[in-house]
Amino acid sequence: MYFKISRNKLSELISVASKAISPNSPIASLSGIKFDIYQDSIELTGSDNDISIKVSAKKGDDFTYEVKETGSIVINKNYITEIIRKIDSDIVEIEVTDGNLAKITGNAAMFEINGYSAGEYPLIDFTEPEKKFNIEGKVLKKLVDQTYFATSVQEARPALSGINFSCDPSGLRVVATDSYRLAKKKLELGIPYDFNVTILAKSLIDISRTFAEQDKISFALSEQKAQFRSENTVIQTRLIEGTYPDTSKFVPNSFDYELIFSSKDLLKALDSFAFMKNENDQFAIVKLNLSSSEIIMSAKSQEIGSAVVKLPFDEYKGESLEISFSAKYMQEAVSGLGSEKIKIRFAGAMKPFVLTAIDDNTSLQLVLPVRTFN
Repeated sequence: MYFKISRNKLSELISVASKAISPNSPIASLSGIKFDIYQDSIELTGSDNDISIKVSAKKGDDFTYEVKETGSIVINKNYITEIIRKIDSDIVEIEVTDGNLAKITGNAAMFEINGYSAGEYPLIDFTEPEKKFNIEGKVLKKLVDQTYFATSVQEARPALSGINFSCDPSGLRVVATDSYRLAKKKLELGIPYDFNVTILAKSLIDISRTFAEQDKISFALSEQKAQFRSENTVIQTRLIEGTYPDTSKFVPNSFDYELIFSSKDLLKALDSFAFMKNENDQFAIVKLNLSSSEIIMSAKSQEIGSAVVKLPFDEYKGESLEISFSAKYMQEAVSGLGSEKIKIRFAGAMKPFVLTAIDDNTSLQLVLPVRTFN
């Protein structure tokens, strides 16, 4: 194998493929990027078994690419990334000699790195599933950004570590929950399929960021995987097994209290309480006292002290109410809505409350209150 390529183009391809590689892979070859060199194109593949990425570039797409000998090799991701970063040359030459020894040169610099045989790399099936539809990259990113933070980081319930995508004639629903909060987004895409799948949140974050600038990507599903495809990049990830909980039961049927105010004011107040937590507490707990005359937010810490903030608001409906919750959960819920004005509806002091945007009825955030004794 022997080829020349623009350093910037190679760096770009390596950067994309590297996103799928785990630093602690138990399979040695999966610590590397698989290079497949053809006369008219180059393909790079990275994988950690949960997510796999194949990125390609064709000869003639406004970058230097010359092939003297086709072939394949796997090169450690960290080594190739560092070498390409250090080479001070517009053109990089890579030649494989003596089995799997990769010689990488550029101007006066030359590196020799032991690679892996392409035969040692796991066989990855990038065949596109038949069930597919198109979606804008920025729309996919928004769906993920408005939900991923509500997924669980605990391994006890694997399904909750993913984002659930379900579709029927009424539209697409994207949901995430860790059982203490819920993030939900609805979308009408005219998808001609019914499905209900759960995709790893950490995979979706990388996928959505990679395709954020793409006008159109293909979103394809099978019983085992979800695949996202643009002209030059294919990313696929395994589906999480198991039944996702029926989150429609989480949302109260009726509400007795309603508060409307600026998300900017709420986020500013919540940020001021971020340090108000006891030594063993993961997040600061704040208390909200609501009445028609004023809205007061407060927090107390045995080690630190206490703080009180009076919040401006647009409208409040209902009797007086006192409710406590995680400042972090509320902050992420408000940010997830991405709206200047939000509405919070309460069903009671110890019942879940719901946040929605005034100008968007397709998004919903739900937070469970916590019990306090002070």
